[in-house]
Amino acid sequence: MSQTISILGAGNVGMALATALTRAGDAVVVGVPDRDKYRDQFAAQLPSVRLLGTDAAITAGDVIILAVPYSALGTIAAMRTDWHSKILVDATNPLAPGLSGLSLGTHTSGAETLAAMASGARVVKAFNTTGAENLADSRYPGGVPFMPVCGDDAAAKQHVMALATRIGFDAVDAGSLAAARYLEPFAMTWIHLAIKMGHGRSFAFSRLQRA
Repeated sequence: MSQTISILGAGNVGMALATALTRAGDAVVVGVPDRDKYRDQFAAQLPSVRLLGTDAAITAGDVIILAVPYSALGTIAAMRTDWHSKILVDATNPLAPGLSGLSLGTHTSGAETLAAMASGARVVKAFNTTGAENLADSRYPGGVPFMPVCGDDAAAKQHVMALATRIGFDAVDAGSLAAARYLEPFAMTWIHLAIKMGHGRSFAFSRLQRA
């Protein structure tokens, strides 16, 4: 079945996912508030990807990936009074200023907050636990990077896991959306090692499992 994947945001994560999903053969559109700001960049880097306004990208997408700052989620959720069962993939993390930690955690998560705001949406947490470089190119000689995915709608979660698998990840069902309380801090582990501890951005976590 053909589908259109809408990515909201053209920052590092949005561009990385657009690159990977286009390479995998998916039809991708990217939604931004100001298309003029990004026209030259898309013409040079992703000429096959349609660049739309945010509202038009939401309308066009069967699956909508939120690759925006966490602070923008409320504004995006309010753009529809009813999301009519669209899959919203939350790729954000509620980062505190200066990457000093998370502004939410333990008893709730950014993904659960989004689900409460986006009436009728099927919210799935994914693509938040590693850096943009790995989202753009998941290939490593020593193994396959791990991508946990969680959500309360089983069909939506499986759909997003299939997307993650197509772009080269070991997609793992992490349970209900409440598991985002663990996945968002897990993202901080990657950020802490990459930036604070000087490991750089060219590494990924993988999963080892005995038979």
